[in-house]
Amino acid sequence: MPFTQFKLHPDLLRGLKDLGFTRPTPIQADAIPPALEGKDVLACAMTGSGKTVAFLLPILNQLIRKPRGTTRALILTPTRELAAQILEDLTDLAIHTPINAAAVFGGVGMGPQEHAFRSGVDVIVGTPGRLLDHFRAPYAKLTGIEFLVLDEADRMLDMGFLPDIRRVLRHVPRKRQTLFFSATMPPPIAQLTKEMLHDPVTINLERRSAPAIGITQAVYPVLQPLKAPLLVRLLQSNEIEDALVFTRTKHRADRLAKYLAAHKISVERIHGNRSQAQRTQALEGFKKGRYKVLVATDIAARGIDVVALGHVINFDVPTQPDDYIHRVGRTARAELTGSAFTLVSSEEEGDLRAIESAIGRRLPRVTVPDFDYNRAPSERLEVPHAQRIAEIRARKAEERARARANVARRAAHAGGRPPQGPGAEPRPPQPHRGGRPQGHGGHGHAGGGRPGGGYGRPGGGPRGSRRPGSR
Repeated sequence: MPFTQFKLHPDLLRGLKDLGFTRPTPIQADAIPPALEGKDVLACAMTGSGKTVAFLLPILNQLIRKPRGTTRALILTPTRELAAQILEDLTDLAIHTPINAAAVFGGVGMGPQEHAFRSGVDVIVGTPGRLLDHFRAPYAKLTGIEFLVLDEADRMLDMGFLPDIRRVLRHVPRKRQTLFFSATMPPPIAQLTKEMLHDPVTINLERRSAPAIGITQAVYPVLQPLKAPLLVRLLQSNEIEDALVFTRTKHRADRLAKYLAAHKISVERIHGNRSQAQRTQALEGFKKGRYKVLVATDIAARGIDVVALGHVINFDVPTQPDDYIHRVGRTARAELTGSAFTLVSSEEEGDLRAIESAIGRRLPRVTVPDFDYNRAPSERLEVPHAQRIAEIRARKAEERARARANVARRAAHAGGRPPQGPGAEPRPPQPHRGGRPQGHGGHGHAGGGRPGGGYGRPGGGPRGSRRPGSR
């Protein structure tokens, strides 16, 4: 059926037409009608299925006719990127309506977010942690909430947000419509649905999570030290115009981005150690084509929506099948097509078998004809574990030595004599201006027994000596 069958407000239909949306995806066709009727919805929906539109349209349709100035809808998401993406989608859908919205997440200033609370924007899209930061202040009241969305609930479980979610729920009315979306339904999430939902309409609850049909998947077996050269070879081919590349850790993402840049590939990176401004700049640059490659950790697996993204590449095999599904789901979105490649070393074969078991198929193995799989890598991307530990210990030892030296210098400056350590030459007492020896008084004060006579004490020491707090 077309979107016109949902009896949506004409201004929303105009927004859908502007975006080129004519027919709903399966999750939209199933979720929108009960949500429009005001019922709670529990949906198991895989990434890339169009669930964002499935929960936004019913809420926007009901908000259009309500007066402005009160926040009536709260959407909870696990990551900053996903919150920003939902806000962007909402803005596009509501372009012809008076509805306004704001994103509330960490890594940016709280001032504009406070203004959103005080002014009562129609919709707040937020992460649990930053919302709780605001709830400590009296201005952050959400007593007018009529619609609550929990998006990517299983991801919030993975990130340890369930206690935060329960604390957020204390700040919203119990009488509300709740739309609950999760790609999987582990026991803690199932229990949360019982606490949050009232007689919900369940959608696709038993369907096994799987990659979208339009994704071409392939595996590239390769030795771990040759992964980076093989990736360069793939990226330098004319077949890949853009690629989202996933790594296991933040530091590995940094090193891989540096390696690709050294091989003249335009690249940026996005992970938890980067500031929100850096992450936004990287994502926007990738979307606009300034960078051919965006290297990311799993923080971005559910928060990146790039129109017609051609390739997702797993530089490291994810340890959980669900993470694989969410990663590759960044391509072939909204019933488009795309490719997902996974570089697999012998140590990762076990994780790959678990993924193949979960998706119910064996992925084809591919070798690149003109790549030398026996070559010796010219440079190492990964520093061996033992070497990393040795370097950390050496650095810590240097830091401790510097700290001891700094303490000794401060003590020498304060007492007017060098430290008396093993092998140090004791310096004979120096005469004071008043003829008394300085530094060896008998009352525990560093100025020959006079309180305040030592350097570093208020009122003591020669002019220009260091005062407390001057460092």
